[in-house]
Amino acid sequence: MKNITVIGSGTMGNGIAHIFAQHGYVVNMVDVDSAALERGLNTIKKNLDRQLAKGIINEQLKTNTIANINTYTAIKQAVDTADLVIEAATENTDLKLKIFKELDEICPAKTILATNTSSISITKIAAVTGRPDKVIGMHFMNPVPIMKLVEVISGYATDAKVTEAIMTLSRDLDKEPVEVNDYPGFVANRILMPMLNEAIYTLYEGVAGVEEIDTVMKLGMGHPMGPLQLADFIGLDVCLAILRVLYDGFGNQKYAPCPLLVNMVTAGSKGVKTGLGFYDYSSGTKELVVAAKFRKP
Repeated sequence: MKNITVIGSGTMGNGIAHIFAQHGYVVNMVDVDSAALERGLNTIKKNLDRQLAKGIINEQLKTNTIANINTYTAIKQAVDTADLVIEAATENTDLKLKIFKELDEICPAKTILATNTSSISITKIAAVTGRPDKVIGMHFMNPVPIMKLVEVISGYATDAKVTEAIMTLSRDLDKEPVEVNDYPGFVANRILMPMLNEAIYTLYEGVAGVEEIDTVMKLGMGHPMGPLQLADFIGLDVCLAILRVLYDGFGNQKYAPCPLLVNMVTAGSKGVKTGLGFYDYSSGTKELVVAAKFRKP
C-alpha cells in the first residue's frame, strides 16, 4: 500500500496525512472546504518546523513530506488510485455512514476503507458498504505525529488478512498497533471517557475547582495533563459524543454524560477549538474560567 487518501483535514486528518507523507507514502488529503485544506496543510508545515527545530527530521525530509501531500475538494478524484482510505471526519455516526456509502461506490474494488472513529461500531459502518471484509478501524491518538498508539479494530466481517495488513502498515509508520475488539469505545475511550466524565462530575458537585482537580491527577497520578484540560484538548463535543455511544451501547448509568458537559457543549464551549472550555484559551494562553459557572444548581 503506497497510495493513501485521508478524508478530513482537521486535527486528526492533517496529523494522519503528515505521518504517512513523512514515511514516504503518497497522500491525498480531502476536505469539502478549500480553506480548511489550506489550514490543514499549514498545520502540517508548522509541525514539521517543530520537528526540524528539535532535530527529529532534516530539511530534506521536511521538503519530501510536503511534496508527498496532494489536496482535493472532490473525493472521487482523490480515491481513484487509493490502496487505503482513512476517514477522519467529525465523530458523527450519520456523517460517517454517508461517507462510507459514497466511498464504497467510487473506490476501486481493492481499496481498504478505514475509519479513525474513536467509539463508533466498525461493524455498523461496514454494514452500509458492499465490502465489509475490507472495512476496519484505525484509531490514531492525538497528536498523531507524536503519539505511538494505533488501536486497530476489526468489525464482525473484517478479513483477517486486512487486519494483518493494517497492523503491518502501522508498524511501518513507527507506531505501536494494538488489536482490539469492536465494542463501544474500544479500549482507549471505554476507560478514558468515564474518567473524564467523573472529573467533570467532581467539578459539577463542588468537590474541588478546575485547577485543583487537574493538579491532583497530575501530581498524584502522574498524568502529564489534568483530565479537565485533556477534555478541552480532545474537544468537549467529541467527549460528549463518545459518552453517548458508550451509554447507548451498554445502557449503564455510569456512562451517562454529566449535565455540566451537556450544557457546555450546547452553549458552544467546546474547549481549545472554540477558545473556551474548562479553561479560557482566547488570549492564546490557558487561563482559569470563573468557577461559579461550573457549580451544580
